Amino acid sequence: MSSQMVIQRLQQVEAVMREHDHWQTQSPEAEAFTSTEPFCLDTLEPLEWLQWVLIPRFHALIEAGAPLPQNFAIAPYYEVALPDSTPGYAALLLTLNHFDALFQEPTA
Repeated sequence: MSSQMVIQRLQQVEAVMREHDHWQTQSPEAEAFTSTEPFCLDTLEPLEWLQWVLIPRFHALIEAGAPLPQNFAIAPYYEVALPDSTPGYAALLLTLNHFDALFQEPTA
């Protein structure tokens, strides 16, 4: 997996979020990021976490040359966390599954 592939998938996630009006122009309050809950469940909505936490952290890891996670998957969380009536639900899940595929060990 190349860093460029990860960046392309992150851009695709952002594009789908923008297309379905989920991309926010204003960051949540700073206190929202101090949550100790997984995915900041108590302070951020799932799509806010994706935009304001996951995407920036991956960009920071790549910029720092840090190792990227292995066997990482985010799509299963969004299958449960988002109602299937969410605009762009299917497109977002497909895009997140493509993102997750970058981090899966190939099976022999």
